[in-house]
Amino acid sequence: MLKPAAGPGVAYRDDVAEPRAGAGEVLLAVEAASLCGTDRELAAWGSAAQAFAPALPVVLGHEGAGTVLEIGPGVEGLRAGDRVALESHLACGLCVPCRTGWAHACERTRILGMHVDGVFAERVAVPAGICVAVPDGVGPQTAALLESAGVAMHAVQRCGYAVAGRSVLVSGCGPVGLAVVHLSRVLGAAHVVAVEPNPARRARAQAFGAVALDPAAGDVVATCRDLAGRRGGFDVAVECSGAPGTLDPLLASLAVGATLVTVGHPGRPAAVDLAAHVNRRQIEVRGIFGRRLWDTWEDLLLLVGSGRVELDRLVTHRLPLSAVDEALGLLTGDAGKVLLLPGLG
Repeated sequence: MLKPAAGPGVAYRDDVAEPRAGAGEVLLAVEAASLCGTDRELAAWGSAAQAFAPALPVVLGHEGAGTVLEIGPGVEGLRAGDRVALESHLACGLCVPCRTGWAHACERTRILGMHVDGVFAERVAVPAGICVAVPDGVGPQTAALLESAGVAMHAVQRCGYAVAGRSVLVSGCGPVGLAVVHLSRVLGAAHVVAVEPNPARRARAQAFGAVALDPAAGDVVATCRDLAGRRGGFDVAVECSGAPGTLDPLLASLAVGATLVTVGHPGRPAAVDLAAHVNRRQIEVRGIFGRRLWDTWEDLLLLVGSGRVELDRLVTHRLPLSAVDEALGLLTGDAGKVLLLPGLG
């Protein structure tokens, strides 16, 4: 699936040249690719997509998994037949963030499917450094979900893994929010409350073990304070929606000394009452972007490989690569994770 030029629209092409593995690259047979809202933004060519300054024309898709077909010069540690998932951020390895443990915030980050060809294709050549070996027993469809679920894993890490035996509030139950709910339950949270206006997504959150609330109908603050009892509020909140007006009720639902982790990207600046929440109640506000390289991957792979984290439960649709327009359209509705499968029909 090609983004040929600036402006709305994408093109499904079956006449492109076969990619080859260059120096430092591997050629993959893509077995599964997952869509996210960024792909929809790039297709629509909204302001958020333009801000990424993609290198057009480019094959879209940054969440995927496949099998190594060919090894380029200079590649070590991989061989033909290896099954891999892909990190989407290409860090430079030279800037200060890269050299101080913050490579996921690299000053010169390039992104798969934006600045280099992505995984909405039957085959793609990618830098070997973004390939992550997939454990035996983890299929390609699950592996294609590791990139996005890694955002949820990073959120759990960013709160210091303070979910076991604690109360967790999740705002927004798209795939990342649902993964936060799932991880929190698996890691032993005492209570998980999920806030989501979409009924289908609320139902999925409930299926993952959360108390699911409609923000227009339920009193989020009262529910959290009631469940928390003498603690006075929840211990952790994770904001995944990026929707306006979400921070105030989240902060009001938290206990003194609690942590708020922001995942969703608001479309405009969001006001926070620093005096009331950050100063007087000493709530810590922490942001995340992408996945920590590479401890997020290692922690998530351990949980997925154990069978305790079931990412396949996030998937609601599986479509052939040629059905890209239908797949993009699903992202605006009740869908969870949508997979494109090059080998499907």
